[in-house]
Amino acid sequence: MGGLTLRRILPATLLLAFLVAAPFFLSTYWVIILTEILTMSLFAMSFNLLFGYTGLLSFGQAGFFGAGGYFAVLTLLHGPPSLWVALAAAVVGTALLALVIGWLCVRLDEIYFAILTLGFGMMLFTTAHNWRSVTGGSDGLGGFTVPPLNLIAWQVSLFNPKYFYFLVLAVTLLGTLLLLRMVKSPFGLLLRATRENSNRVAFVGANVRRLRLFAFVIAGTLAGVAGVLFAIFNRIASPEMLHWSFSGKAVLMTVLGGSGVLLGPAVGAAIFYVLEHYITTFTTSWMIFLGAILVVLVLAFPKGVLGSVMEFFAQKRRGAAP
Repeated sequence: MGGLTLRRILPATLLLAFLVAAPFFLSTYWVIILTEILTMSLFAMSFNLLFGYTGLLSFGQAGFFGAGGYFAVLTLLHGPPSLWVALAAAVVGTALLALVIGWLCVRLDEIYFAILTLGFGMMLFTTAHNWRSVTGGSDGLGGFTVPPLNLIAWQVSLFNPKYFYFLVLAVTLLGTLLLLRMVKSPFGLLLRATRENSNRVAFVGANVRRLRLFAFVIAGTLAGVAGVLFAIFNRIASPEMLHWSFSGKAVLMTVLGGSGVLLGPAVGAAIFYVLEHYITTFTTSWMIFLGAILVVLVLAFPKGVLGSVMEFFAQKRRGAAP
C-alpha cells in the first residue's frame, strides 16, 4: 500500500515543483505558453467532468467559458475595480446560467443532450455577437484596466507575466483539487455509475437528473473561471470564446490526453500547445501538420496519452502480482 501511495504522490509532487519553479528558469515566452496551457487545462478538465465521468458530451462548454469572461470584464468596466469582485461575479453568473441551461439539458442524454448544449451554446454566441451595446459585438470588450491583486498585506501587479502565471497556477490547482475531491467521493462514484448505466442507478433510488445537474453546474462554473483567466490574459472578451468550435478544443484536449482521467485533459492541452508552438516555427500551414500528428496520437493511444500510459503500468502491476 505504501509503495502504491508513493507511486501516486511522487509524480504529482514533481509536477507541482516544476510548475512552481518554472518562471525562475524559463523565458518569458514559455511562461506565457504555460499560462495558456494551465488556463485551457482547467477549461478542458471542466468538460471532462461531464464527458469522462458522467458520460455527457457537451458542445456548449465554450458558452460558459465565454460568459465567465464577459461577466468579469463587464464588472471591471462598470463595477468596482477589484479582481476579486470580477471573479465572484463570473462565478455567480456562470453558476446561475449553468443551472438554468442544465435544468433543461439533463432531462435528455446521448446525442440529444449534445444537440441541446450545442443549441444553447450558439444562442449565447449569437447574443454576444449581436448585442453590441453591451458586449461590443464582433469587436468584443477590451480597453479595461486590470486592477492589482489585493492580498492581505500587499498588492500584486498582474502586468508582470510571472505574477499572472502564479495566479493562474493557484486557480487551476484549486480547481483540480475540487475535481479530485469530487471524483474520489461517493458522488463521483455515482457519476461514473450513471455513465455506465443510468437506469440501474435510478433503480437503486438515486436521482440521476439531480446528479447530472450538479455536475453540469460545477463544470460550467469552472469553465467560467477559466474564461475569466483567458479574458484577463488576452485583455479582451470576444464572441469567439463562446463559439462551438472553442468547445471543440476542450473535446480534442480531453480525448488526446485521456477522458475519465483527472489530469488527462491537462496533458492533452500541453501536447496541443507545445506541438502548435514548434510546428508554427517551421511552416504557416501548421494546422495540416498538427492535425496529422493529432490523428496519429489518437490512433496510437486509444485511451488518450495519459490514459493509455496509466493502463500500461496498471497491466504490468497486475501481471507482476502473485
